[in-house]
Amino acid sequence: MFEEFSSGYYLGRLYVEPSDGEHAVMRRDDHRRINEQLYATGEGLERLDNPLVMKVDQRHVAVHGDESVPEGTLALPEALLDDTRIRNPPTLKEVLLAKADRAGQLLRYQEATPGVGT
Repeated sequence: MFEEFSSGYYLGRLYVEPSDGEHAVMRRDDHRRINEQLYATGEGLERLDNPLVMKVDQRHVAVHGDESVPEGTLALPEALLDDTRIRNPPTLKEVLLAKADRAGQLLRYQEATPGVGT
C-alpha cells in the first residue's frame, strides 16, 4: 500500500472520501497492519493503535482506525476535506505517510499547540 518515498515519508494511493466523524480514519485492519509494518520497532510490547500521520495535499492529519471505512480508503471530516484540493470525492489520491520519527515530531507539535492541526 505504501512504498519508500523520502527520508521522512512513504508514498501511497488511497481513495479519499468525506466523513461525518471528527477524526480522519481508515479501515482498522489496514491501520493496524501499517502501524505494525512501518511504525513498530519489534522491541517489547507496542501499541498498534497509535495514529498514523498522513499528508494530504498540504495538510497533515492524524489518522485513526475504524471498521466502517472501506479498504484502501481514507475518510476525512468535511472541514479537513475542504482544506484539500479534492473537489469530487471519492477520489484516488496520492498521500504521504510520515515515517515513525517524523510522525512523532508532528504529533508532539500538535499536542504542544492546541487548536492547531498538524
